[in-house]
Amino acid sequence: MENFDLILVLKHFIIGIVQGLTEPIPVSSSGHVMIVSELLGMGEQGFTFAILTNTASLIAIMFIYREDIIRLITGFLLYIKTRNARYRTDFNFALYVIIGSIPAGVLGVLLSDVIADSVSMTTIAIMLFVTGIALWLIRNLRGTKRDGDLSAKDALLVGFGQAVALTPGISRSGATIISAIAVGMKQETALRFSFMLYIPVSLGGVVLGFTDFLDEPNKMDLAIPYTVTFLATLFMTYFAMRWFMGIMKNGKLHYFTYYCFLVGILLLIFF
Repeated sequence: MENFDLILVLKHFIIGIVQGLTEPIPVSSSGHVMIVSELLGMGEQGFTFAILTNTASLIAIMFIYREDIIRLITGFLLYIKTRNARYRTDFNFALYVIIGSIPAGVLGVLLSDVIADSVSMTTIAIMLFVTGIALWLIRNLRGTKRDGDLSAKDALLVGFGQAVALTPGISRSGATIISAIAVGMKQETALRFSFMLYIPVSLGGVVLGFTDFLDEPNKMDLAIPYTVTFLATLFMTYFAMRWFMGIMKNGKLHYFTYYCFLVGILLLIFF
């Protein structure tokens, strides 16, 4: 094939693996993609690439939580229709997901130009240290709040955590899970709420950015590398999410503190 470049395809495959592996875990997927892109000599990836990988991760997360998504949507609508108390918990949880999505949605629109600005390796290192410290501070917290115990205040506080993660280098999953545990959620509930928040905000980003993706002038030349990236991100996100769910279940979230500190130190030394 005239436009086939094996080295370029392999580089995109590696970046897809990194994106998928780091999207669910609290270590900043965008930061890691920038680090690996720099190491591979590819420079900063564009907005089209971000939409592509984000869509792949979104599909994987939605597939894993498909039963919860269907139950929450069904319960939300049935409670509105019947006011039956059996659907109240699902209605409230879905409502709180909507409320929690507002801060990041509003700030994402208002600060889109600022968020799109390039970020230095030093900034990523500092944000990893911040994430590591936050993970360490909540390491011994064992909340009691389950799905039916949440409040609008809890949802907003976690939503503001997600809004903070719009800062380049801050992990979205890390910010929301840390916030959720800090307000007293059980780890299982914190994980579920975190990724339920991820879905509407991510879906909104994909919809809003789809036109830019269609207008990308080089997308046909990069069709094969982009396809490889998409598939690598899709499958790796699925397996990484399953792995991370086990870590959360066993209460081992603090292990990522050491990783964040290690990568932050290496960035400060070598970049």
